[in-house]
Amino acid sequence: MTSLTRRSLLKGAGLALAPTVLSACAGNGGSIGPGTLTSAARLPKPYTVPLPVPTPAKPVRSSAAGDHYDMTLRESTAEILPGYATTIWGYDGTFPGTCLTARSGTPLVLRQTNLLPVPTATHLHGGITPPAQDGFPTDLLYPRSLARLAAGHRGGGHHSGHTTMHDPLAQVSTHQRTYTFPMRQRAGMLWYHDHRMDFTGAQVWKGLAGMCVVRDEEEDRLPLPRGDQEIPLFLCDRAFDADGQLAYPATDPTLLGAPGTDESVMGGAQGDVILVNGAPWPYLEVAAVRYRLRLVNASNARRYELRLDGPADSRFLQIGGDGGLLEAPVRHTTLRISPAERFDVVVDFSRYAVGSTVTLVNLADTGRAGRVMRFHVTRKAADDSAIPERLSDVPPLTPDGAHRQLVFSRNGSQWQINGRPFDPAVPHLRPAFGTTEHWTVLSVERHPFHLHGAFFQVLGRGSAGPGPYDGGWKDTVELSPGAEIHLAVRFDAYRGRYLAHCHNLEHEDMAMMATLQVA
Repeated sequence: MTSLTRRSLLKGAGLALAPTVLSACAGNGGSIGPGTLTSAARLPKPYTVPLPVPTPAKPVRSSAAGDHYDMTLRESTAEILPGYATTIWGYDGTFPGTCLTARSGTPLVLRQTNLLPVPTATHLHGGITPPAQDGFPTDLLYPRSLARLAAGHRGGGHHSGHTTMHDPLAQVSTHQRTYTFPMRQRAGMLWYHDHRMDFTGAQVWKGLAGMCVVRDEEEDRLPLPRGDQEIPLFLCDRAFDADGQLAYPATDPTLLGAPGTDESVMGGAQGDVILVNGAPWPYLEVAAVRYRLRLVNASNARRYELRLDGPADSRFLQIGGDGGLLEAPVRHTTLRISPAERFDVVVDFSRYAVGSTVTLVNLADTGRAGRVMRFHVTRKAADDSAIPERLSDVPPLTPDGAHRQLVFSRNGSQWQINGRPFDPAVPHLRPAFGTTEHWTVLSVERHPFHLHGAFFQVLGRGSAGPGPYDGGWKDTVELSPGAEIHLAVRFDAYRGRYLAHCHNLEHEDMAMMATLQVA
């Protein structure tokens, strides 16, 4: 920033908020309003349910076009809480959805069949994909039962600003479509989720989210923990009614002309049950060796500050983030992880005696939401893994293009960027292809900023340098209340229409998205 201050920018754009809103946003989890949804179901005692470890799916076939997967989106039931059959909407009817794997340079070809009663739009979060494959919120896969509606649809409907929109570029498919993800990117932990306009929060809460691991030769050559010592941890929170069903204060998502998010969760939906890989406060038995934990914050709105509580001085050794490996490992005593961020860390359980327990806690909350999971160190074992002092090359980006600004704000019951709600047909910004731009993102409230179509690097926060969790390639970064963050952004894979938005899903459903036209 030069002569303009954050306050003058916000005031000049008509975006200043009342002090009561500021104090609410700065509180626990960064939410506004009633906060955490409370469960009425009988909840299990923490650390009594075993952690489910997903088995990666195998492609149905491989060809010159890539590795092919078939996936059905359907309603089913899952025993999330012991003794209850919870209705979910799932990719292949599971929660989380099918765990996908990909090789860098080998396209992942995903054919989806929609058997749900609602349209969907699947976004591969962290995937560098052509715009037509990116899961734009109006590029919808309708179920066959809504074929007549789909035939006349060109992106019209409501967004949460209660303004009818028309999207002439919308893609519409009925019952089935094929996504092709080129995977011309380095190894990393991605995830995928529904991105339907106005209904992302409700449909992800219902279960439409899953993991995708990308691998490459560079990572294969490193002696990192692998096999049974590599564990994905898919974190999210939910609330359950007395019958064990998912509780979410939304309008009926089958009513296609109505907003999907009730204003009672305008600050973001948070549940009082922490799920890891779909299990409530689970435990995992581990050997006294190094483990690679691949953390995904798949919560709608909840942020975590993770710490290991155990009999020894516990540390996370971060080796990667959103966009894959860091240049060198970074030690943390805590991990602050906002919605949609990923952290790739190593924990050395050889520092603990056999028979001890190590609890992963969440310092960003208390009570039920302050617990995450527990590790039981049950045995000794040989360990041939190692963590090199240098992991990868991450060439720094130096801005040589335009300086752009994005201001995140609130106007009544609508979240906005640069004083405007989301409009799929009118770009907020037109980034230049092949140049490195300097973006300044400002906010009064707490927001996780997410960019489609490119990774970025954090240049600094305010007048200081990057924060302790800002290293490497990022696609999501947390904006603290009243903060500004400086990013180096370069689109050099594909031209076309992408998004920048808040990844608090209720915020994005209430119009906090910006259309980008990369040209």
